[in-house]
This record gives sequence, C-alpha cells and structure tokens, in this order.
Amino acid sequence: MKRWTFEPGHTAAEFSVRHMMVTHVRGHFKNVTGTLEFDPATPEQARMSAVIDATTLWSGESQRDAHLKSADFLDVEHHPEITFASERIELLGPADAKVHGRVTIRGVTKPLTLNVHFLGTWQTPWWQDGVDKGPKTRAGFVATALLDRKDFGVNWNSVMDRGGLVVADDVEITLDAEAILEDNR
Repeated sequence: MKRWTFEPGHTAAEFSVRHMMVTHVRGHFKNVTGTLEFDPATPEQARMSAVIDATTLWSGESQRDAHLKSADFLDVEHHPEITFASERIELLGPADAKVHGRVTIRGVTKPLTLNVHFLGTWQTPWWQDGVDKGPKTRAGFVATALLDRKDFGVNWNSVMDRGGLVVADDVEITLDAEAILEDNR
C-alpha cells in the first residue's frame, strides 16, 4: 500500500456552527498533519489518521477565538489536539466514500463518519529553496462530517429570546487534504 503524508501548508480543517439563530460562525485550523495509506486502485483498503493542532483555531475575531479555546469549548490547555483515525472504508462510487472512524475531542472519543470525495492525483513541482526538486505525486481529498458538540462535553451555551440558543449543537466539519506520496512502493 502506498504511504502518503498530509502536506501541512495545503491541508486544513474548518468548522461551521449556527450562531444566535441567525448566522453561522466559521473557524479554521491550519496545522493539520497526518498519514494515509492509499492506492487509487484499491481505495477500499485505505487507512488514514489526522491530527489537528487545536491551539491554532482562528475564526477571525480574537476574543471569540480565546473563548473557543477556553474550557467552555475546546479546552486547548488540557486537550491541544483533535485526532481522527479511520477504521473502515465504504465505497460509494469511483471518487466517493464514507470513511468510518473515531474522533477525539477534549479527550472524548466517539465514532465519526467522513463523507470523502477524491480529487485525483497529479504530478507536481516541489519547490525548495527556490529550486524545483520535483516532481512529487500529490493526491487531493475533501471530507465533510456533522457532529454534535455536546457528545464531546462542549456544553457551554446561553438561552435567548423565544428559546433560541447562542450556539447550536450541530457542527459541520470540512477537511481539505493534500497528500504527498512518500515513495513509489
């Protein structure tokens, strides 16, 4: 099985959650690392793991970022990483699959299914110190999922007028992954 490494500069995670019943707040994590065992000829045998540096959360507003990193939400002081490890792959078509696995947030591990779309593989340049030392083989994926934040002990909220909530329970997740082939086994 071919081994790939997520390229941190081009791999990112995003979340979106409804805020005050009227809009969505989005946040990003850029420091996402991981590995992938994947051969496009046998995608059902793929395995992947990813680590998100939760301390890098950015939503565009520093006070909100501090609150999201606090014990009310991600508690990054005690749980600086969010992890995902696949357990099995369910093929849906030539470029789509469900990746069933386990995610750990705030030290709580739960099942999570990623809906993954394979964007293909490409031979690309590899720029290092201003010199193209390529080519490198890259593969692209976009994955989405939905999780209930309360399943992970992320319970902070406040009730508003007419029973509305400041923060919804459902969180939409998107992972954009660019993987680089480590060798040509």
